[in-house]
Amino acid sequence: MAETPAPDPASGQDPASRKKALRKQAKHQRAEAAAAHPDAGERLVAHVLAMVADRPGATVSAYWPMGDEIDPRPAITALYERGHTIGLPVMQGADTPLVFRQWWPDAPLADGGFGTRMPTEAAPVVTPEVLLVPLLAFNGAGYRLGYGGGFYDRTLEKLRGENPATLAVGLAYSGQRVDDLPVGPYDQPLDAIVTEIGPMPLRQAEG
Repeated sequence: MAETPAPDPASGQDPASRKKALRKQAKHQRAEAAAAHPDAGERLVAHVLAMVADRPGATVSAYWPMGDEIDPRPAITALYERGHTIGLPVMQGADTPLVFRQWWPDAPLADGGFGTRMPTEAAPVVTPEVLLVPLLAFNGAGYRLGYGGGFYDRTLEKLRGENPATLAVGLAYSGQRVDDLPVGPYDQPLDAIVTEIGPMPLRQAEG
């Protein structure tokens, strides 16, 4: 049974309630960053390639951007051209880790809901060693604010349990950083954050 997060002593709210309140603000902040940096996806490429330079041929998962999420498609195309296997997430249901199916240029894609796209069931299932993760906001310890479904937290917990060398890299605009981000007991920190201006320095994650 899931534990109930302890209320924050300053606000009297548990982390889940505080996150819900922050999402509207974070979406607005991300929209402003996207408008200011229309070329951010292209600017990610060199930084993402450098992040996986010591993992030649590694299987890398990303995401098909929805709305004004920073666009990973230039980066995953560059990774594919350098011999990496690429996967995109497929939701299997609530409270279930994501499954990743293989992507390649011109691969057929299906409607994934919420304006995103996903590989068809004909695409092979792959297990990523490196995950490029979307987010609404992030803090200096590498914790992310997602959309509230907990999919990436469950997925990272599973993959890290199977392979401790799993690398989780958040992709974001630099303007998505926040100082005050509530953290719950099951939140999985990212190992790195890469933005249009490069990797963001992270302090040791608490916990």
